[in-house]
Amino acid sequence: MATSQSSLRALTLGAIGVVYGDIGTSVLYAVKEVFGSGHVLFTPDNVLGILSIFFWTLTVIISLKYVTLVLRADNNGEGGLVAMLALASQSVKDRPQLRRVLLYVGIFGTCLFYGDGVITPAISVLSAVEGLEVVSPTFKKAVIPLTLVILFGLFAVQKRGTADIGKFFGPITLVWFSVLALLGMWHIAQTPEVLWALSPHHALRFMWTNPGTTFIILGAVVLCVTGGEALYADMGHFGKKPIRLAWFVVVMPALTLNYFGQGALLLRDQTAVKNPFYMMAPEWALLPLVGLATLATVIASQALITGAFSVTKQVIQLGYLPRFQVWHTNVRETGQIYMPFVNWGLFVLIVLAVLLFKSSSNLAAAYGIAVTLDMLITTVLTFFVIRYAWHYPLALCLAATSVFFVVDLAFFSSNLLKLVDGGWFPLLIAAGVFTVMLTWKDGRRLLNKKLAADAIDLTSFLEAVFVSPPTRVAGTAVFLTAAPGTVPNAMLHNLKHNKVLHEVNLFITVVNHEVPWIGMDKRLELETLGHDCWQVVVNYGFKNDPDLPRALQLMKGRGFELEPMSTSYFLSRDTIAPTLSSGMAPWREKLFAQMHLNASGAANFLKLPSNSVVELGSKIEI
Repeated sequence: MATSQSSLRALTLGAIGVVYGDIGTSVLYAVKEVFGSGHVLFTPDNVLGILSIFFWTLTVIISLKYVTLVLRADNNGEGGLVAMLALASQSVKDRPQLRRVLLYVGIFGTCLFYGDGVITPAISVLSAVEGLEVVSPTFKKAVIPLTLVILFGLFAVQKRGTADIGKFFGPITLVWFSVLALLGMWHIAQTPEVLWALSPHHALRFMWTNPGTTFIILGAVVLCVTGGEALYADMGHFGKKPIRLAWFVVVMPALTLNYFGQGALLLRDQTAVKNPFYMMAPEWALLPLVGLATLATVIASQALITGAFSVTKQVIQLGYLPRFQVWHTNVRETGQIYMPFVNWGLFVLIVLAVLLFKSSSNLAAAYGIAVTLDMLITTVLTFFVIRYAWHYPLALCLAATSVFFVVDLAFFSSNLLKLVDGGWFPLLIAAGVFTVMLTWKDGRRLLNKKLAADAIDLTSFLEAVFVSPPTRVAGTAVFLTAAPGTVPNAMLHNLKHNKVLHEVNLFITVVNHEVPWIGMDKRLELETLGHDCWQVVVNYGFKNDPDLPRALQLMKGRGFELEPMSTSYFLSRDTIAPTLSSGMAPWREKLFAQMHLNASGAANFLKLPSNSVVELGSKIEI
């Protein structure tokens, strides 16, 4: 029992550091953007009304929607939009048209994650460093350069992994939330009437008397729930109980106290609107607070970058992106990975965002539209999960999701007002990534169709070969093939040029499934083809870490044992030649050909020993 309690405390502390870093830094800019917009008159009733909207937004979207409902939609213990997408698509697999639509919607939601992933580090670090302007206006010129230096340092250390520094995330973020709560309580004690904003009637009264203003400011209010998707995405790392415990015991009380503390300050001093968070602090604490805020925003950004690596790997295994180079930064934790292309691609876009928008207020105009559309997509997918996977009554499913759908739609509609002012930026990134993903998926479909049309039946081919077999050489040959039962191009080239056949031949097809994990007991499917030839299907979930040599060791005791030192892996390295066909638009075929050319080799992705790999190329027209 003591060990269990200790483990729960450790997981809860970890969740505070990783899951809630993003939402925990929203206090830096959310209140400032709402009251600094110029749309709200500074009256006590209006201040109470907006604080009430903040509190009930946190309650409805985070406490009820994500923590209570969405966390229940786990895919074998895994969460996140990719896991939700797999769950929703599997639940309607008997309806192919609906399943295709849901896949496109879910994949676009995943693409929005990258748009959010660019804005979040930029606005978080920039808003923290802007605290220097409160210390002294002379620091204003240093804000952007210092922000870029901090961001460069953050991305530069990614290749080292987070094993060493990750253990500090929880304690530092816990200190951050403690400081948020203390600052809030200090100001609430001076103006206790601000606590009346806990009553929902203040929010309802403000919305009733100011419907137009309410609609406009929802685009800024939503900043207080950015990061809500993270608590669902990280469910597989920490579990439901620690995430829920961290929210209700630490995070929500600290956020509520700080937001109400900022409101209490504004009730006493309207000029504090230029930066209410930093103006809550006494002068002696400003510089330490800037330092702590910067640490908190770096941690929040780190969690998002790590999430980008994880999501990209999952999307690759679902077949929507080519293989990227993956470095494992921890020998014990397979989930701790580093992708150079994703890392520096994100960094370039974040630098572009900082230089383009120049301040956290300008970035706030770009922030929110991707987040709210993602929240809307999550609600839609949740409906299909609880209706078709859990088989709940239709009326109950509609009742459970319709309220959230209306709330999400209201926030998204309000954020559309920011489309011209900067909302286009994350949408443009998402649209670009979506185009790349669909091009890769469609290109792979056309390529497989072409390969299938030219394919030779493996069983018939082997029968013909063994009528007058070529010279057999010692060792095992492993041939990778896209579809079971077909002759790999690499084998044809090997017979044509080398005119030999190995003693043992394995024909391997790697299949990625729309489930997070596939256990070792279901990893291999074996079929003997005679003459020491085997057809092997290797199964992986989108969270599994592909390792083909390790998987083939499972053949031991099942009629065959692989000897690593005498095994050669034969791979086909195809070159794509675009043609004027009806398959895809010419520019998409050229894009696919370039992606295929630059994709990381199967040898690295499947962890094949480099000194045992033989690549044989061919040219394929699509």
